[in-house]
Amino acid sequence: MKHLGYLLFLICVFSSCKSDINADLLIINGNVYDGITSKAQNVNIAIKNDKIIYISDNKKSINANKIIDAEGLIISPGFIDTHTHSDRDLNNKETSHNLPFLKQGITTVVVGNDGDSYYPISEYKSLYESQGIGTNVIMLVGHGTIRNKVLGNINKKPTSDELIKMQKLITQEMSSGAFGMSTGLFYSPGSYANTEEIVSLAKIVSNNGGIYDTHLRDESNYNIGLISAIKESIDIGLKANIPVHISHIKCLGRNVWNQSDSIIKLVEFYREKGLNVTANQYPYDASATSLKGAVVPRWAESGGKDSLFIRFNDKKNKTRILKETSSNIFRRGGAEKLLIVNSKNSDLIGKNLLELSIEFNKPPEEVVYQLIKSENIGVASFNMIEEDITNFMKQSWVFTGSDGNTGHPRKYGSFPKKYSEYVVEKKILDLSEFITNSTSKPAEFFNVNKRGKIKQGYYADIIIFDPLYFKDKADYSNAFTYSEGLIYSIINGELIIDKNNFTGKLKGKVLKK
Repeated sequence: MKHLGYLLFLICVFSSCKSDINADLLIINGNVYDGITSKAQNVNIAIKNDKIIYISDNKKSINANKIIDAEGLIISPGFIDTHTHSDRDLNNKETSHNLPFLKQGITTVVVGNDGDSYYPISEYKSLYESQGIGTNVIMLVGHGTIRNKVLGNINKKPTSDELIKMQKLITQEMSSGAFGMSTGLFYSPGSYANTEEIVSLAKIVSNNGGIYDTHLRDESNYNIGLISAIKESIDIGLKANIPVHISHIKCLGRNVWNQSDSIIKLVEFYREKGLNVTANQYPYDASATSLKGAVVPRWAESGGKDSLFIRFNDKKNKTRILKETSSNIFRRGGAEKLLIVNSKNSDLIGKNLLELSIEFNKPPEEVVYQLIKSENIGVASFNMIEEDITNFMKQSWVFTGSDGNTGHPRKYGSFPKKYSEYVVEKKILDLSEFITNSTSKPAEFFNVNKRGKIKQGYYADIIIFDPLYFKDKADYSNAFTYSEGLIYSIINGELIIDKNNFTGKLKGKVLKK
């Protein structure tokens, strides 16, 4: 019987006798960039349930419930957006589809950035799993959130007991599924923490196999300076023995323009020494944050909004606050460079701070406090130059991160804009670089299991886009306009975008390390 079995095996091999493959979905005829190799391949991709079960260019018979003919189109792993604020949308049943991101080819988003996460993670994991979400989610625990839980929004050093409480909460959130810890050292309450505090918490994260993601303490010359802020992030990585990810790397404001070369040399030096340092970037010359976050001095914020306005109404403090606010407006490029993009008052949207200063007949720094007293105003500030943007973009360790939030076109257009402007038009990157820096490299850094590549046995997160028409449509006047050219999106084996149209399926998952 053994000899008979072996004989049958040989007959099968030499006669190319092969069993049929049964698949749910089959993709044929496309130009496949798998996130691994630099050149496109023409291969068939068979998907069953949530996995890629077969990839080949041979003529093996594949039975599929649905066939997608991708002739003339680009097939890629789904993009991983390494920095978003889409948790605000995912939390809402009406927006949990995450369509602004889906239409860009994004299949996985990172949330809990800038030190600000929803707490506790376990509660939001349950919410996402019960109501359904459009994209996969990687969750971070926010240092600012944890600090606020223990200390409040107060400028003080934690006691030993308070630090232990913070460490326990970090441990809890890592055990609940966080991939790492984020900091927003430019914003309160993160700005009140010294380096030693961050190191002590980052060690907990490192021991749990996580990464350190940081909004730098300074992206300009607000406090310690941009270069020193980069050095601080590296120092934290070295002392905590943890991979470092610098969010939305940039040279913000005229005082630090053209410092990208120095930053790149510094990062490359420590990467060569073995520290895993990466960054993300959005392809726009305008940043976006709250008006308060952009120009209000941090010392004045200690204790929260009520405390801020108590200080503001004190004559001595008011003079200092207005002077420092004026300096911060200058750092942002001037009042004319601060554009209102998000407000409850629609009359404000689309106007810059200089225009409002003229309209209200007040200096710009005084207008700031009139505006933020009633609501959290969102602004875009045009404060970067193309030389720095492209210099960072060319680095193999810089991924794409939209930093997508309401009112800025980056929420709707980052990935297609990077492709159409910097791959097709300006040729800063080639197509394979753009794809690997948007897929496999971030997946490897964040330690995401079996995603970011088109590979047998991997989860079927795959996008198919038209190379001629894949582009952003959102701008600062029409920030809520979906990108075009994404023909298909498959998430966990399910067709989510079908011939440009959203199928209504919510098949995203909360990912696990």
